[in-house]
Order: sequence, then C-alpha cells, then structure tokens
Amino acid sequence: MDLSLRWLKDYVDIDVPIKELVSGLTISGSKVECFEEEGAFLSNVVVGKVLEIERHPDSDHMFTTQIDVGEGEPVQIVTGAQNVRKGDFVPVAKHKSTVLHEGKQVKITKGKLRGVASNGMLCSLAELGLTINDFPYAIEDGIFILGDDVDRTIGMDIRKAIGFDDTRIEFEITSNRPDCLSVTGLARETAATFGLPFKLKKPEYKGIDGKASDYVDIKIENTKLCPRYMGGIVKNVKIKPSPRWVRERLRASGVRPINNLVDITNLVMLEYGSPMHAFDLRYVEGGKIRIRNAKPGEKITTLDGVERELSEEMLVIADEKKPVAVAGVMGGEYSGIMEDTNTVVFESASFDGASVRMTAKKLGMRTDASARYEKGLDPENTYHALMRAFELVEQLGAGEVVREYTDEDYSDKTPKSVEFDAKWINDFLGTDIPEEDMIKYLNSLELEVKDGRVYAPYFRIDIGCKSDIAEEVARLYGYNRIPSTIIRGVAQAQLTPKQVFERKIRRNMLALGASECETFSFISPKFFDKINIPADSKLRNTVLISNPLGEDTSVMRTSIIPSMCEVLARNINYRNKAATLFELGNEYIPVEDEVLPQEPVRLCIGLYDTEEPFKFFELKGMIEELLDKSGLEDYEIARPGENTVFAEAVSFHPGRAAVIKTADGKEIGIFGELAPAVSENYKIKERLYIAKILIPELMESCVEVKTYKPLPKFPASVRDLSVVCDESLPAAEIEKAVKKAVGNILESVTLFDVYTGSQIEKGKKSISYSITMRSADGTLTDEQTDKAMDKVFRALEELGAVLRS
Repeated sequence: MDLSLRWLKDYVDIDVPIKELVSGLTISGSKVECFEEEGAFLSNVVVGKVLEIERHPDSDHMFTTQIDVGEGEPVQIVTGAQNVRKGDFVPVAKHKSTVLHEGKQVKITKGKLRGVASNGMLCSLAELGLTINDFPYAIEDGIFILGDDVDRTIGMDIRKAIGFDDTRIEFEITSNRPDCLSVTGLARETAATFGLPFKLKKPEYKGIDGKASDYVDIKIENTKLCPRYMGGIVKNVKIKPSPRWVRERLRASGVRPINNLVDITNLVMLEYGSPMHAFDLRYVEGGKIRIRNAKPGEKITTLDGVERELSEEMLVIADEKKPVAVAGVMGGEYSGIMEDTNTVVFESASFDGASVRMTAKKLGMRTDASARYEKGLDPENTYHALMRAFELVEQLGAGEVVREYTDEDYSDKTPKSVEFDAKWINDFLGTDIPEEDMIKYLNSLELEVKDGRVYAPYFRIDIGCKSDIAEEVARLYGYNRIPSTIIRGVAQAQLTPKQVFERKIRRNMLALGASECETFSFISPKFFDKINIPADSKLRNTVLISNPLGEDTSVMRTSIIPSMCEVLARNINYRNKAATLFELGNEYIPVEDEVLPQEPVRLCIGLYDTEEPFKFFELKGMIEELLDKSGLEDYEIARPGENTVFAEAVSFHPGRAAVIKTADGKEIGIFGELAPAVSENYKIKERLYIAKILIPELMESCVEVKTYKPLPKFPASVRDLSVVCDESLPAAEIEKAVKKAVGNILESVTLFDVYTGSQIEKGKKSISYSITMRSADGTLTDEQTDKAMDKVFRALEELGAVLRS
C-alpha cells in the first residue's frame, strides 16, 4: 500500500520528521517498507517566464529565448520546441541541473548550440518524470507550458510549483488488516500512534429527485457470496480530466489518472479501502443487474480485452442476458466509462473474500480490487464508499446524482465484541499497564469499552478474542517498553514427547560426528529410477504437486533415500574426500480415500570415504550407538528377507545390507552399501552407505527411562567357544542361539575372532566367542556353567555349527 503524505495530512495534523513518522508507525504495527520523495531526481529546475523569443540565426527549427528565472538578469536558452510563445511560463533546467532522459538521470550544463550560447534547457513532461495523465492540457512531445492550476512564481522550485513534491510511504499490510489498505485506515493508525485527533468528515451530497430503481433493477441471487450490493445513478455525466489535487493524490498512490468518473472510483478505493465500479447504463441490457453465479460455458471479455471462460462457482455481475463484470475482480469490456457516456450506475458492494481470491486465481488476474476483497471487507463500508463517491461527483461537477439509491443488504449487523479483562491482559503481556491507559489506547482505535466488553467498529474484522485486544494494547503501549518476562497466567509451553525424542536423535547424531543436512520434500520421479526402484513398486505411488516449478520438483517423496544420495553425489562431485551426513525429514505416503497423505518422520544417514571405501561396520557401529542412546534395549540386526517392509531393499548390495528388528520382530530400519548399479546411475565410482530408520516406530519401541542395574556382587564365569559353520551362516544367528540357550545367567556374548583359510574346510568359517555368565544370587558353580554350555552346544548343532577341534 502506497500512502501519500499530503493525503494523510488531510485526516491527521501530523508534523514530525518523516523518519520519526515511519519509525513510530512501524513500532505500532504498521510496517513501513520504504519512503521516497516525488521528483527527488530533479535538481536546480525552476519556474521561468519567456521574455523574448526569436529564431536561431543558423537554424530553421531552433529558437533563442530570454528567460526570467528570478535572478535579475534573463537567462539565454536555445530550444527546438515549436509550442513556446512569449509570456509562457515554463520549467527551466538551469546550468548544473538534473533531469530525466529516457528514464535515466542526466546533467544539464551550459554550452553552445550552432554557435549560440545556451545556459540551460526548457523541459517537457517526460524530462520532469511526468506523463500527459498528470497534466492533460500539456503537449506530450513539446515543452510543458505551465497552466493556471500551478504556482507560477518565477524562480520557484518546479517540484513545489506543480505539486510534484509529495512523499510516498510504502507499507506492508498484513492480511488480517484490510482496513489499512486505505488512506483513512492508515490515518487512524497514525492518529492513535501519535496521540492526535482523527479528522473524518461524513460525506454529504444534495442529489436530484428520483430513484435508482427507476433506472435499473438490482437483485442479489447469491446472498452468501454477496451479502450487500448498493447501486446509485449519476445522470448527465460530464467526462473531463480531474482537478489537479485528485491527479496528485492518485499519482502519489501509484494509480494513473484517467478521467473524472474513473478517478472518483479509484480515489474512493484508495481513501476508504472499498473498491467501486461504474457501469455505463447503456450497456446494461434490460435495465437489470443480477449478482449471480456464472452459468456453465459462460464467457466474458474483461476490460483488458481478454476473453475469459467462467465456471459455475464464480460470482458475476450480470444484466438480463450476459455477465458485465467478474464480481470483485474486473469489469467487462463494455462496462467502462467512455467519452460519450451519459448515465452511469455506481456500484459499491461486499463480496466473499475466499470466492474472490479463488476466482482471481483461476482467471489468472489479480487486481487492486481483488487484493482488497480477498482479505475480507465489512459490508458496512460499502455505504460510506458510495456516499463519498456521490459527494465527489458533485464536488468535481461530474454529473447529477439521483438522490435515492438501491441497497440490497443481507449482512449480519450484530456488533463484534470481546471480553475486556485488564488483569488477564497484563498477565498475558507480562506488563503492569493501568486499566485507564488500556481503555485510552483502545478508544483511540475506535474500540469502545463498555460493560466489561470491547466493541469493535465495523472496519476491524480482525478482532475476535482477548488476545487481539491484548495486541492492540501492546502495540500502542510500545513493544519496546514491554519487559522480557515469562508470560504470567498462562501454562508454560513444553516440548511434546515427539519433539523431545527427535531432538535426542539430532544430538546423538551430531555427537557421532555426522553433519545435519536438509533437502526438499518434493523431488523428481526420475529419482526412483536412480535407486533402481521397480516400475510397479509402491514407492512410485506419489502425491503429485498441482503447480510444480518443473519436473524436478513435481512429486512429494515417498522415500528419503534418493534425497540423501543426491547430497552425497554432489559432495563427491565437489571433490570432498569424505562425508558423514544425516537428515531428519518427512516422507509423504498417500492414503486411499484420504485427501492428505501420511507424513512420517525418517532418519537417513549417508556416508562415504574415498580413501577408506569400506564403511559398513562404521555405519553399523553408529547405528548401534544411536539405538543404545535412544533407549532401544532389545533388537536384532539381520539380513533383509523377501518380505521386508522396506521397498528400498532392492537398492542395496545384496550381501552388504541389514535390517533392524525389534524384540517383537518389527522392522524399524535398513542400512548398508548401495548396489554398484546405483552408484553408476549417479555417475560416481565411490561406495555409498545409507541407513534409513523409522522414527515413530523406533520411539514406540524405546524406553523413556533407563533402569540401571547395581554393580555385581559375585564373580563372573567366562567360557570361550570356537565353532566351525557354513560361511553363509550369520554371526547374529549364533549369538541369538547362545543367548536363548544360556538364559538369565548370560551377561554378555562377544565375538572376538572369525577365521577362514587353509586349516578350515572350503565353504566353512571358524567363529570364536567369549561367553560371560554371572548370577545375582551367588557364585556360579562349575555344574551350572557346564549345564548352560551343554545347552549352547545342542543349540549350535541345530544350526549346523560344531565345536572346532
């Protein structure tokens, strides 16, 4: 929102330095992006009067002029303009002045033109940074001859003389404050911020006898999307340029002046924040206006000359036969004001914000009107906007206003109110603001405090709960004055168990030497090809993005592994010798008959080392440490089976991958070396090691509090065991059998040797374990340990493992 400082002063007598003004407004909640002075690029350009003009002695198209610029002696300037006459008042760029040329600043200095001295330049509109819309009586390609609507004091700075010295302030308005998308809204904020009175005169008009209903029949057919529609008639319209003060305010607000009728609708929109439209009554067929939904296949050519197809959920303004405007967005081709327009219908209406936004988005057109409507405007504002438009019509002599207007009003008139509790507000803010001060702040914003409640004016649609009232108090009291304290009277925020667990995972991974990374959740479907996922895999059932930036970001990932592979490959291509990374991110799993997918959290670990390529056991060790620190007490590491829950198992090397199983057999993770074909797909030779752990499932299997056992009172009994078995038999299977056979007295079983060689039969391997047994009830006897070992021997024989002789 661009605000004219000159326009603001019509409503608030503010007289502070501009930096103090914008700083105060920002602190009170109306964020200022920047400010700039109009015409700041002009320097040393003044009002001059042509005293003499004669032809150049050595040119057929140039003239030598004597210009009075208020310096005593006339200034001689050579010009090629054909529209300058003796006695004209013109903008004069003196020696060492700055003007615009083709949009760029240029320096003007004295010199000679065909042997005749020229001590400056006479300026056109373009050289002043203006257009024919700012001064319609000027000649676009000639010197700007100053009219009697400007100050023609000789020697005066041209910016001040023509009103091109306003200050434009740009605001960033939040979506919950549509009232601040107007001059009056920002003026209210300024008045409240600086403790000044807000001056808003009630619009008044005289009008002529008659009723709008005698000219046009207005009916709302969809009162949900259009709760209020007002229409008024202006007869005997006189289309002409607007007066200078109107053009100045529009220009300073970033709107191009057009003619008096169009300028009135734009001026009211900027002043009151309520968009308006004026229809030429000649093109309203049947003298009827219907606010209805578009019909299937209906089309409209909008004011920008583009034909647009409408859909049934869109709201339109229609006459007896066709749509004449898209409600809240833009008028139709023949609904605008033309040079021969005689009678117009002024529209002031309220439309549903969500409907306007969806319509504008589907049609691919966002206008000043739609930007305001989509934020939600109160229907009451339509009345004030129409009254102001009628007042301006009479003030500018633009036509005759028919006194009685049509008002189709289905809006809810119940005033919005919120409980007022000064103690709660202070507890909420951590302040000790007196109740009287709170009421003063609220009253300055036109919020009435009565009978223990705060009543909001119609334009404050954002007031809905006690926190909103606290915010109003806080911003006028001054955020910078509020001490840093813990909020009183409100339960202190706490992390959820899920957040606590995820933070523990992050801390443990960082402690293990991994660096955290974060990747996009939307990926390319080609990522599945890179990790060799089959065409019929469930992973390819993805959530499609309706408006992707491109194919590379067109689906939501169902596996986090491709994202980690991309990061590792990029590091290798950047010639980083080694990397150990992790990411805690979401996967997006579609659910049948559900609109939204599931979004489970996954931990992905990725590592490689160009100098020490074999990293399987390092990754395994990291995972075991992580599981131990996380509180997983009983788990098993095994080879992936054919029925593994991990569809990504096909991406791993068949002999160098493992899954993590909980005590009840549930798979919660997979890790290992990726298949060589996957590395080739990424055009790298290095071995990539990846782990994926299901965080919700892991959290469910972990204990929250670890139970520590007391130090043992009795000595341990240790037995070493060496067996020979098939090379294909996993060491984990042997450990599992030992644990089951020994039972409660087992303290630990540790693998300390694996041997294959000439002393062992081909296809076999020798594995040696140290078995530690201990009882909490007393010292173990040889008989107890021998009995336990006998059970171990029998269990191992069932696995095909025999004692090594």
